[in-house]
Amino acid sequence: MGLTSGRRTLFAVICAVAVSTIYVAQPALAQIGGDVGLPEADLGRIVTTGQLGYLIGLALLVPAGDVFDRRRLIAGHLLLAAVGTALVAVAAQAWLLLAGLALTGLFAVVVQATVAYAADLSAPAERGRTLGAVTSGVIIGILGARVVAGGLAALWGWRSIYAVLTALLLALACCTLALMPSDRREGRAAYGAVLISLGGLFRERLFVSRGLIAFFVFASFGTLWSGLALPLAAEPWHLGTAAIGLFGIAGLAGALGASRAGQGADAGRSHVVTGGALALLAASWLPTGQASWSLWPVVVGVIVLDFAVQAVHVSNQHLLTAAFPHRTSSVIGGYMLFYSLGSAVGASGTSAVYAAAGWAGSSVLGAAFALCALLVWAVSRPGRRTRGSSRSSATVLSGGGGGGRCTGCRRDERPAG
Repeated sequence: MGLTSGRRTLFAVICAVAVSTIYVAQPALAQIGGDVGLPEADLGRIVTTGQLGYLIGLALLVPAGDVFDRRRLIAGHLLLAAVGTALVAVAAQAWLLLAGLALTGLFAVVVQATVAYAADLSAPAERGRTLGAVTSGVIIGILGARVVAGGLAALWGWRSIYAVLTALLLALACCTLALMPSDRREGRAAYGAVLISLGGLFRERLFVSRGLIAFFVFASFGTLWSGLALPLAAEPWHLGTAAIGLFGIAGLAGALGASRAGQGADAGRSHVVTGGALALLAASWLPTGQASWSLWPVVVGVIVLDFAVQAVHVSNQHLLTAAFPHRTSSVIGGYMLFYSLGSAVGASGTSAVYAAAGWAGSSVLGAAFALCALLVWAVSRPGRRTRGSSRSSATVLSGGGGGGRCTGCRRDERPAG
């Protein structure tokens, strides 16, 4: 079994468009608030509402991929996300805008269903390559959304952003039904059992350690991308939003370069790739911290940071989907809870620290998050085993006894739980 390059590209595009629905409002917050009557103090609700919907979807919707046909599930989520973006595009009142954003965020978790489905369709020897390509779509969506949305808002107003998203989501839903194979699997558990078993993942050492690494990595990521605009807009640079957005291109270069990290995972070197990438992540804050004095080091730091984040993300997902092959949707959904919480902590932390200690303080915070991730990696190295196993929870879901074994890992990368 394998995944064609065309399908791999479609999965990456789905991820890019779906995840962008959460971020496209950021460059146009002032326009949106003025149009629907939201005061400046409440503009944060526009971003927060979508993020809350996303968190709910991670817990309640993503595990459904272990129960239902994922081709239909992905298409359905894309259609419902399109309903949300359409509501936002026509909203004249704040309550309708927020309802549309909540609905869009809820079904933006189609990203995780797509990643899990892509991993399952891939041959074991190509899983890392597939995850590298598909999750590159996620990074493109996160970083590129701000640039594209800012341009659309400047040309045709903020509503054009959501009109374009609606058309893209509808087209992708049709492509999914037409081009993806059906996902009929035997012995699936009931949806309720899947939700209950999600809590059992937090007793698995591999899952918890990789989740904590993701938490700190994306806290570092959030520290950069939620705070970098502050020193760039201040003295001595006074850059505008368009110029600041161009730094996202440097981030894209780094993230796309890391897509090949999946090849290292396929070769059985996920642990080594993770450790090296975390060391790079911590080191990237030295040039990035120069934002108040020089811009070229910042470009280098942004490239290295996004390369490191993507490499860790691909390696984490490769290990988890190989270790829990009968519950990939649940494990990816649970893992992404760490991701989302880390991003939120980084975003809120960098604002508070910048107000007190400037960009130097924010850079120390970002580096500290990276070092915490490196510490978790060091203490959870392969070979250390704890009591218990994933057998019991996997048996519930797969109807057999092997669901928790790491069927796609080499000997030095078997789950430690």
